[in-house]
Amino acid sequence: MLEGASNDAYRPAGKTVGAILCPNCKAIFRRGRWRWGAAPAGAVSRKCPACRRIEESYPAGYITLSGAFLRAHRDEVLARIRHCETQEKAAHPLERVMEIDESSRGTQVTTTSVHLARLVGHALQHAFKGELSQSYSRGDNILRVRWRRAA
Repeated sequence: MLEGASNDAYRPAGKTVGAILCPNCKAIFRRGRWRWGAAPAGAVSRKCPACRRIEESYPAGYITLSGAFLRAHRDEVLARIRHCETQEKAAHPLERVMEIDESSRGTQVTTTSVHLARLVGHALQHAFKGELSQSYSRGDNILRVRWRRAA
C-alpha cells in the first residue's frame, strides 16, 4: 500500500481531475478534499463517500451507549452527539451520524467515519465521565466505541 493510501473502499483510489459535486448533499470535491461551497462550472456529478455509506447502510463507526445515566439523561447525551456532528460536518462534509437506534439494552449510533465516532466517544467521556473503550478493525476500517455510565 502506498504511503498515505487508505484501505477504505469509500475513498477515491487516485487523484481526480476537476471538481465533483455530490447530487445528494451538494458537497464538492476539489483540490483533494470534500468541502461545502458553490460548485464550479463543469463539475462532475458523483455521490460523496458519506452519501454512499448512508445509501448502502455501511457505517465506519459504531458507538454503543448504555447505563442508567443514559436512561436518565437521554436527551442531554443525544444533544451532545448531535452537537459534535454539527461542529464536525460544518468543516468536514463527510462526518455524519447515519442512524441512532434505541433499544431496551441501550443506544447505538452509527457514523460515516471513524473520526466522528472517536470524537463523539471522547466528547461523551469529557462531558459526562463514565467508561469509554474503543476497538479498531484495520482490515474493515471500522471503529467500535463503547461508552457506559452506571449512574
